[in-house]
Amino acid sequence: MTKRHILGAVALVAFAAVAAAQTPPMTPDIPSTGFDAVTPQADYVRREVMIPMRDGKKLFTVIVMRKGTNNAPILLTRTPYNAAKTTSRNPSQKIEEILPVADAEFVDDGYIRVYQDVRGRNGSEGDYVMNRPLRGPLNHTKVDHATDAWDTIDWLVKNLPESNGRVGMTGSSYPGFTTLMATIDPHPALRAVVPMSPMVDGWMGDDWFHNGAFRQNSYDYLTGQMASKDDGDPVASGTGDRYALWLKAGSAGDYAHAYGLDAFPVARKMAEHPAYDDYWREQAVDRLLAARPFTVPMMLVVGQWDQEDSYGAPAVYRALKPKDKDGRLHLVVGPWRHSGVNYDGSALGPLRFTGDTALQFRRDVMKPFLDQYLKSGAPRVSTPPVLTYDSGRNRWQATAAIFDTKLKPLYLQAGATLDWNRADAAGRDDYVSDPAKPVPFLPRPIDWDSADVWKPWLVADQRFADGRPDVLTYVTEPLAAPVHILGRPMVDLFAATSGTDSDWVVKLIDVYPDEMSAEPRLAGYQLGIGMEIFRGRYVDGFDKPRALEPGKAENYRFELPTVNHSFMPGHRIMVQVQSSWFPLYDRNPQSYVANIFEAKPGDYRKATQSILTGGATASAILLPVVD
Repeated sequence: MTKRHILGAVALVAFAAVAAAQTPPMTPDIPSTGFDAVTPQADYVRREVMIPMRDGKKLFTVIVMRKGTNNAPILLTRTPYNAAKTTSRNPSQKIEEILPVADAEFVDDGYIRVYQDVRGRNGSEGDYVMNRPLRGPLNHTKVDHATDAWDTIDWLVKNLPESNGRVGMTGSSYPGFTTLMATIDPHPALRAVVPMSPMVDGWMGDDWFHNGAFRQNSYDYLTGQMASKDDGDPVASGTGDRYALWLKAGSAGDYAHAYGLDAFPVARKMAEHPAYDDYWREQAVDRLLAARPFTVPMMLVVGQWDQEDSYGAPAVYRALKPKDKDGRLHLVVGPWRHSGVNYDGSALGPLRFTGDTALQFRRDVMKPFLDQYLKSGAPRVSTPPVLTYDSGRNRWQATAAIFDTKLKPLYLQAGATLDWNRADAAGRDDYVSDPAKPVPFLPRPIDWDSADVWKPWLVADQRFADGRPDVLTYVTEPLAAPVHILGRPMVDLFAATSGTDSDWVVKLIDVYPDEMSAEPRLAGYQLGIGMEIFRGRYVDGFDKPRALEPGKAENYRFELPTVNHSFMPGHRIMVQVQSSWFPLYDRNPQSYVANIFEAKPGDYRKATQSILTGGATASAILLPVVD
């Protein structure tokens, strides 16, 4: 065979080999082994595991750490908000890009970051129950969020050789709730927790109700979380003005019937328990924790303008403070919206702060706090019992206490004024509250599905309500000196109604000067500092609803959210009083019905509302004024 023939034969063999190696045209194009987007050049390791619980169910868990991590603490979050998506935020090979922004300081310093889907959500097995109650009267199973956290932590410290065996937990909103639940009969490896804006008591002031008034946007949350095991969508009720939509619907119960929301057991539970009965009391996390020893160091965090869970963190702090004998309990109130601590904290609505206050907190306060309990050889830090941000002076302030300040009454006076001195003469101011024309909680049209609307709504300019005939406004003269409040203001309202039920909405407002060349966007601005609603039928107790006696003055006392704010010279202090806050809160029919979810069109009636001033029935707002 000639050389030419030999080369030709080799070429034919090579061609045949290439042809044989080709992928057949009809080979399925989805890889049978899956595709791992994490390539060798990634600077992290990401693992997905199913962790077994004591009842045999397995919970989907994602473990993320920088390559080369060892002797590392574990920071765990248990969430209903999709652990897989949370830990693959961007298709990147950099760990800080795939994780939430707030995780950067931790994974950059050797922490192992763990996210887990709670039972029954997304990748986890089992049944999902909203805010699954602790084992006991409401939960006759063997499992709850306390046991699931214990079993998860036990597995992590035994199966992660890169860890140092110490675990911390954090999370905001629902994950703040699961963080608190983990401290009930905690695993020994759980050394410190940072619950942020935790869901603590859904009736008193977190998410579902505030002092008995139902928050109607709760329905969108239910469908988004429970329409399926995976993430759902808001109620398909259209995209128009929510005010018009809800007014047309009627009661909250009518709306639920119209859109099939009765299919959700949790919606039925809310409607079946309109008063503060054992269903709510047995779930209240502050009550659960108050009945147990305080053992796990805790830093509670909340935003001053938290539009979803302003109640929980301060309530837990007050419940646990008597048990804190060695200074391991802390409270932080920052100038944030709900969960704003985990994002950019430079501004909220029109307000601008001194830098990124959220980053300042995470880097300079939260991480050193966790480090001392979780990292080997980390220095001890001197964390103040209470850290707040004075939103009038724009500065952080450390203090030893926040709820001990003596309350100073600022009295509502005849002539639409406020004064530190009570008027001797008794008076009254009247307005007509018409359920057919409720006071909106924001200027119309209202689109609470928009993040730009919902997130900063508590700092919205209240001038849209000032001057309405169904809103009473009381205001001081311009201040000659600062008035600094720190703590929880309280409403002390003497009021009567011509109806047999009524809601009372009270807003504490900082009125900016009419001329502000340095900050023209705030000229004349009416900034809500603390605002809250109270359902009148509960004047005798939240578990004792009753019809009000027409024309009889009653004393309504309720708290506003926790604040640190200085009303500066030239500003004025304002109080607004009204009887609806719609459509965020359901309308009170103003005629007593056993269950407002079931109110009929004929139950909704106009009422004349009377606010009493001066004398023995002098209405006031009680302010925690400090030097």
